[in-house]
Amino acid sequence: MRIKLYRARYYAVWSEDGETRRVSLRTDNLDLAKQRLADLQRQPVGDTAQEIFNAYTEDRRDRTTHTRMLDAWKRLKPHFGHLRPDQINRMTCRAYTEDRRRAGVSDGTIIKELTTLRAALRWHDKNTPAQFEMPSAPAPRERYLTKEEFIALRDACSRPHVKLFVILALSTAGRASAILELTWDRVDFERGLIRLAIPDDHGRKKGRAIVPMTTMARAALEEAKRGALTNHVIEYAERPVASVKKGFGDACRRAGLEGVTPHTLRHTAAVWMAEAGTPMTEIATFLGHTDSQITERVYARYSPEYLRTAATALDL
Repeated sequence: MRIKLYRARYYAVWSEDGETRRVSLRTDNLDLAKQRLADLQRQPVGDTAQEIFNAYTEDRRDRTTHTRMLDAWKRLKPHFGHLRPDQINRMTCRAYTEDRRRAGVSDGTIIKELTTLRAALRWHDKNTPAQFEMPSAPAPRERYLTKEEFIALRDACSRPHVKLFVILALSTAGRASAILELTWDRVDFERGLIRLAIPDDHGRKKGRAIVPMTTMARAALEEAKRGALTNHVIEYAERPVASVKKGFGDACRRAGLEGVTPHTLRHTAAVWMAEAGTPMTEIATFLGHTDSQITERVYARYSPEYLRTAATALDL
């Protein structure tokens, strides 16, 4: 909730089900309005998952994940919105999983959606009675691009903003959201650094790193900077770009590539680094992983030194 002045009176304003709602704080005195807002916020948020989730997303409205939370809730709401936390159990989760699978949704996406609901309920009550059952985590993605395939993809991009995205996604190993949210003030040409990290309200920089520019990235960025019309690095028609899925998919078809998504470029970058013998700790830092064990579990097998010492011990 936040305070806004409306017709000379202060109101508490929040978003619910995609709509803006407001309640009068019955005063034109800002200090008194703040007191009444604090009283209002101490009131219970509600009993149902819908009411809890509304309060949760309002509390996190300034985070970069806010839009993703709302997108997840669109899928979750018909199944869970009317339920109390104590009515959410393994059976309701299994029913949700089966319904989403019938819609052709991957288990990885289902896990993310259920995790979003679980986070909201634990935000409301860390000892929530809700019980969750997730699908098994999918196997690590195996699809990555060869250097020839990447060149084909880059050259198949018909729009400059899609081509710039492809170059930066590989060169920074950043997530698509980090690339699309990148602003020019975080591109340091003098030091040759790209700062993907943006601290949230708690100072965290989840999954984002500060990485050096590659030669390819610098050339692409310098060209884009000369024609920049907004503060966002990836722009189109004088506006920031929310998604490159369509343009990226078109480029993949022209390049004759199958099973490739924007995330494939992040995976490709990590594989190429591992194949070059880069230490796992360094790859983890590049990827923004807080625990290098995650990196090692997925990418160690691509290193030329993978289990080499162990194999040598078996020679006769």
